[in-house]
Amino acid sequence: MHECCCPFLPDDVTINAEVGEPLLDVADRAGVFIPTGCLMGTCHACTVELDDGDIIRACITSVPPQAELTIHLFSDPTW
Repeated sequence: MHECCCPFLPDDVTINAEVGEPLLDVADRAGVFIPTGCLMGTCHACTVELDDGDIIRACITSVPPQAELTIHLFSDPTW
């Protein structure tokens, strides 16, 4: 099994995750709130940004095979 270190910013919470684990499950285990809406990626409520600038939907993304995945959380008052 391969693990990935997942820091969530700006909350500064870091947790280890299994490659392939759903990102929302990782956030939940870490006690980090990522808002959700449709759970299909179309409403954009769960949008987060990775360190490399990629914008992803946490509800449809799993942990990729890399050593570290830094997730930048947005603060959207509408969700």
